[in-house]
Amino acid sequence: MIIGMTLLGLASSSHSAAPALPDPAAFANSLELGDVQQARTWLDAGLPVNFKASRIGNGLMIGAWEGNLELMALFLSHGADIDSVNENGETALALAAWRGQKAAVTWLLERGARINAGPRQWSALHYAVFAGHEEMAGMLIERGADINALSTNGSSVLMMAIYEGREALARKLIELGADRKVKNDWGDGALEWAMRHDRLDLARLVSQADEFTSAVNKPKEQWGAPTRSLRTSKELEELLKVREMLAQRGMSVEQVDKRIAAERVRIVRSELDRAGTPSRVTSFEISASRARPQEQKAQIVRGEKATAGAYKVPPATYFGTPRMPPKAPLKSY
Repeated sequence: MIIGMTLLGLASSSHSAAPALPDPAAFANSLELGDVQQARTWLDAGLPVNFKASRIGNGLMIGAWEGNLELMALFLSHGADIDSVNENGETALALAAWRGQKAAVTWLLERGARINAGPRQWSALHYAVFAGHEEMAGMLIERGADINALSTNGSSVLMMAIYEGREALARKLIELGADRKVKNDWGDGALEWAMRHDRLDLARLVSQADEFTSAVNKPKEQWGAPTRSLRTSKELEELLKVREMLAQRGMSVEQVDKRIAAERVRIVRSELDRAGTPSRVTSFEISASRARPQEQKAQIVRGEKATAGAYKVPPATYFGTPRMPPKAPLKSY
């Protein structure tokens, strides 16, 4: 009898053992595949509702990214913060807008998601415009999205349209009164980006006649190469501040320049990992001028037969701190 009760107790304890909680990678893989039941099991076992995956963000964000309303409902019902942000400052609403997930955007707005981000943050409208989702952008504007919202580096929604060559969206924003004169922290504006990417129709659209004439008469090299910006990091920002302080005091900046270059290498590698593109990459190159560190160049070189990656990385990944456009061609993004 005692033996029987002991065996029964062992069996009972075995069946009641809590399931193992996932690591960030397993969490990401399972939720991106849409395994709602597994997510429910983890949550019931005590997984924090805002647990963040190795990519994209928490469960609600992954649901928004994938357009999985059932997954989104599950995490929201367990208390997920509908306006929480990932490490890039992106909300579930912004990620859904980036991916063109109209049903997910509507679902989030109906449940109180903030349509406008805080000051100097990436907004859902930035993302919809950058990705070229005209219908999505129109819906967000109709519901009150700020057409003059500024990103973390001061780039406007209109600038996102110009950067990607979204002429229809640019025209719509201008018709609605978007400010064409905004410049970000590095002095770039809609005109600078249009000229840098050789989009003269857009340059004409965002400038006055005399401004346009002056712009087209400048040497093309003055506008800089049309390479995308890299995302920044807190360490890089601190290193740049230290360098500026040392330079002002007339002290050597050689060692800090090495650390800046190393941090930019780390950022590029991180970008490759986040983008899911290691197999596409031939190499990456970092170059810099010791006298002009703000013009350090970081470039990802892909093979000619490169195939599409898992997904295109949204703008916060590489627009954290755009590089300063060169005043003259570099000798040596």
